[in-house]
Amino acid sequence: MSSLAAERELSRSDPSFGGSLVYLLMNLPMGVLAFALLMSFISAGIGTAVVWIGLPVLALVILTVRGAARMERARVYALLDRYIDLPYLPLPVAGQSVRWKARLKDGSTWRDLGYFFLLFPLGIVEFVLVTAFWATSLGLAGLPIYYRFLPGGEYRFPAWDNAWFTVDSTVSALPWAALGVLCIALSVALTKALAGMHARLAAALLGPTHAQRRRLENSWGEVHG
Repeated sequence: MSSLAAERELSRSDPSFGGSLVYLLMNLPMGVLAFALLMSFISAGIGTAVVWIGLPVLALVILTVRGAARMERARVYALLDRYIDLPYLPLPVAGQSVRWKARLKDGSTWRDLGYFFLLFPLGIVEFVLVTAFWATSLGLAGLPIYYRFLPGGEYRFPAWDNAWFTVDSTVSALPWAALGVLCIALSVALTKALAGMHARLAAALLGPTHAQRRRLENSWGEVHG
């Protein structure tokens, strides 16, 4: 398992631009949803744990988080071409209480939970950076086309009453369009860099640590030995 992950890690290329853009734009709505659900169910579970009703709710949170982490690993691989190996040790063949203790003692469970809490603030930062850079880049690059459709047939920056510069012809718009093309190149690089950094964070939190990898290798060796 770990050798296969290592081979895929060595052979992978940088994330594609399209996959990076889609991934980053998805992170904010997914982060909002994850944060809202986690806060709601964890608060309800802890608040009612004294009457035992909250324990099944908290158990459901644990199972849901681990399942959502599997889906997130698949999303990272599909959009960013970053394979993340499963970090979970096989559950012991015993009663449910022993299996639940194994889940709770597994550090991967809590790293999965931490990842989904972090997805909300990270999604905000990534969404703001990506939309701001791309809106500015495309706005400048398209200025020679759309300035004539603005009020008065001209573009004034930063305000109509106090303009630092005015674009009222194709010739005056061309330097800003050239700057927009440069900003597009920078936006592409930024999009891929942000996606690459998020993929590394996902691998660190959702993948196995070195100690876990050794335990997984030993576990699989016992199974196949």
